[in-house]
Amino acid sequence: MSTQEARRWDLVGRLRTTVDAIERLFGGLTTSLLAIAALVWLAVTAATCLVGMGLLLLPTVPRVLRAVADRERGRLSRWGPEIISPAPAPADFRAAIRDATVQRELGWTAIHATAGFALGSLGLTVTLWAVTDGTFPLWWYLLPADQAADTLGILPVNDMGDAFLVSLMGVGWMVVVMAIIPIVARVQAWPGRQLLPPDPASTDLALRVAHLTATRAAALDAHTTELRRIERSLHDGTQNRLVAVNVLLGAARRALARDPAAADAILGNAQDAAEQALTELRGVVRTILPPVLTDRSLPDALTSLATTSPVPCLIEADVPGRAAASVEATVYFAVAETLTNIAKHSGAKQVRVLLRRDDDRLWAQIIDDGKGGADERSGSGLAGIRRRVEAHDGTFALASPAGGPTILTVSLPCGS
Repeated sequence: MSTQEARRWDLVGRLRTTVDAIERLFGGLTTSLLAIAALVWLAVTAATCLVGMGLLLLPTVPRVLRAVADRERGRLSRWGPEIISPAPAPADFRAAIRDATVQRELGWTAIHATAGFALGSLGLTVTLWAVTDGTFPLWWYLLPADQAADTLGILPVNDMGDAFLVSLMGVGWMVVVMAIIPIVARVQAWPGRQLLPPDPASTDLALRVAHLTATRAAALDAHTTELRRIERSLHDGTQNRLVAVNVLLGAARRALARDPAAADAILGNAQDAAEQALTELRGVVRTILPPVLTDRSLPDALTSLATTSPVPCLIEADVPGRAAASVEATVYFAVAETLTNIAKHSGAKQVRVLLRRDDDRLWAQIIDDGKGGADERSGSGLAGIRRRVEAHDGTFALASPAGGPTILTVSLPCGS
């Protein structure tokens, strides 16, 4: 890119920044008018309290402050980092006035109603001067002769030459606008950025509630997916086998009188179908909750799982005692799904499963020496593992650089 093109792009970027700043100033001017209205309401309430009538209006003051402050939070969130709305203000007026968030909102309202209004008015006025003077040659002749002048009334305009001089003043105003308006917009927004965010403890609580809401939704999704999988397994496998058994038994009854030998062969087929149905049913039951988890322990269940893995798998476990059944089942299915993925996609020659308990958390780490490049967005089942783990308030981490190794780590609270 040439120097001239670089300068052109810089100018375009500066113009975009200035237009955004003008839009922010206009929005700030709007909320400053609301802040002025809130202060007027506060003054009216205080004045009427002298005659007793304002006592009925006192509970509305924190709500009015909160409504105006929330408008500013929304405006600032559109132009930068999101400002989370705090918890509702206390219903009791005395408790609300002692609330630190309400106090900060009152301080912001006073600042924004004065300084915010002044800065917004100044910025938009200078912008209007730039537009008015810059376009002056297009409409100056419509003005009365004694009123034809620039916006400050410094240069009277008598002919087109004077009008073009005013337009040059408009270019100067535009330079001023591009230089100061972004700064004015940031200064106007600064009190809101400082005073309107909630307390860190409240923010942490809000984030925690949002996280729990998301994990609860993930738990419901995982539960629904599991029910659908079980239903599909029973419908497509076991049910079809049992239907075949029923058909074969009916055929055997009809053939018994005519050809006992043929009936015996049909009964043999029915028995085979019944055994296959029983095998499939046991497989479905094991996927719901492996009996070895109930009868023995998680390390034993993983050892049994490793013996059926197509890829040689080594289990290293250091888990004193038992964790909650739901936690052990989640870890078991995470390892089982991962081993299936490794066998299908990784090309690994060996897998290590490390299982340990650290205070109140259960950790499982699956390491393979395959080709790497695993991605949970590729539909390989990793996203399902994440949802299942996070539904139990656990953590999921995947490191899989190209060329390997791939390391999947899950951690769950033992008591969940």
